[in-house]
Amino acid sequence: MGLFTFIKDVGAKIFGGKTSSELKAEEKLNAETQAAKKLTDTINQLGLKITDLNIVVLDDTATVKGVAPDQSTKEKVILVIGNSAGIATVDDQMTVEEPQPEAQFYTVVSGDSLSKIAKKYYGDAMKYPEIFEANKPMLKSPDLIYPGQVLRIPAQE
Repeated sequence: MGLFTFIKDVGAKIFGGKTSSELKAEEKLNAETQAAKKLTDTINQLGLKITDLNIVVLDDTATVKGVAPDQSTKEKVILVIGNSAGIATVDDQMTVEEPQPEAQFYTVVSGDSLSKIAKKYYGDAMKYPEIFEANKPMLKSPDLIYPGQVLRIPAQE
C-alpha cells in the first residue's frame, strides 16, 4: 500500500512520554529500538497475526514488513503503528496472503463520533457498528475515539 501519514505527537506514548525530536542522539537509537519492540508486542497482544513481523523505527518513520493473512489485518497493523505518538509515517512493506479491496482511512477531528463518520461514508449513522468492528481490537468502545486518530472505513458490501 505504500506510505501513510499520521499526526506524530498524537496517540499511545511509545517513546517514554517524549517526542523523538526531544531525545538526545545517543538516547534516540535506544528509544527507537524500544518503540519498535513495544509496537511488535502490542500487535501480538492484540492478536493480529503477521508472519515474520519486523518493525524498524527511524526518526518518526516506522517501516513494517511481514505477511498478513488478509487486508483487514494488514490495515489494522498499519493503524496500530501509525496511531502511536512519535510516528508520523508508516512505510508499509507487508504482503497479504488473500488480497481484498483496501479500506479507506479517515482521520478523526474534534466533534466526530462513529455515527457521524458512518453518516458521512455510508449515508446512515446507524451503521457506526461496522466502523467500530473494523477497528477492533484497537477500539475498546465506540465512544472512545480522539482527534488525530486514524480509523479504517471498510467498503460497503
